[in-house]
Amino acid sequence: SSTLLPALKIIMGNLTSTSLPALKTVAGCDTTRFMGTWFVVGVKPTMLETTCSNSVEKYTLLDEDKKSDQHDINIDFKYNPKEDPFETTNNVRSLPQKGWVQGNNRKQSGDWLVSPFWPIKMSFPIIELDEKDYSYAVVGYPDRNYCWILSRTPTMKDKLYKDIEKKLVDNHQYDLEGFRKVPQKWTAEERTKRGLTKEELPDSFLVN
Repeated sequence: SSTLLPALKIIMGNLTSTSLPALKTVAGCDTTRFMGTWFVVGVKPTMLETTCSNSVEKYTLLDEDKKSDQHDINIDFKYNPKEDPFETTNNVRSLPQKGWVQGNNRKQSGDWLVSPFWPIKMSFPIIELDEKDYSYAVVGYPDRNYCWILSRTPTMKDKLYKDIEKKLVDNHQYDLEGFRKVPQKWTAEERTKRGLTKEELPDSFLVN
């Protein structure tokens, strides 16, 4: 809808223009291994994420025999809009998205496009990745106003988190002003409500 475009530009800023050098994506990202559940543990936020909590993204790769005009990946993004996920009025919100893997090899690329709705397609560069275990990933944005630190678990060790922040500054020309850790606090009830399994969110990460 054309009425949504101004709102998106307010949320995401200018979609293409930046005087900064292009972000360098990871050398290789196995699309299949990237699929599954990711917890957003850190963010340089859009307007939707300035106070969000329990943010979770689920990536699903579509079949190879898809039509050429269809997207490659379904992204299910759910979050609580307020800092305290247990606040009674903090109801879960959902923003389903579509992803397109760029480049000549759909199976190995850190350069994607993502769309929250037609006709917008936004850059989605994967700029850091645990290439051994795929336990964490970092998604940037060309103008450096936004960034997402993803983890396979709701918590990340402080040293790793700080190392990623340092890489954002040193390697990717990021300013960390406004960067925030996303509260991830889970109960068994909330896990069930979100449709997460014990494999995705083990009991050891539950607060009670």
